[in-house]
Amino acid sequence: MESLLLDACAIIWIMQDEDIEPDARRRINEAASYGRLFVSPISAWEIGMLFQKGRIQLSMTVEDWFAALLETPGISLAGMPPRVLIASTQLIGVAPSDPADRIMIATARSYNMSVVTRDRKILSYGDAGHVRTLPC
Repeated sequence: MESLLLDACAIIWIMQDEDIEPDARRRINEAASYGRLFVSPISAWEIGMLFQKGRIQLSMTVEDWFAALLETPGISLAGMPPRVLIASTQLIGVAPSDPADRIMIATARSYNMSVVTRDRKILSYGDAGHVRTLPC
């Protein structure tokens, strides 16, 4: 059973019940049913920044919104120990320059997960064979 790591945009789309690719939706539901669906702590920061910049609207505080996400059955918080943060500085190939994307990639690589995303840079990095991705 594949473990999945949702990037910030995938989290937002899922929480707001927006359209995602049918295969991604199926695999996300399957991963959640086996307790293998994860979010990174860095996504809390990313969502907070999006809210602060007015790029997303939420019906509650960012803290409450993220807490509700973590209460969703089947979703767990991925670890972000120093080894993951260090690994994000040592990615091979042409990795995205965004620190949050690098942390997401390092998390997925460290815990043998696929990143669920629409981010072109992460998908390109996956196409180069450096991280597993699932386009959504």
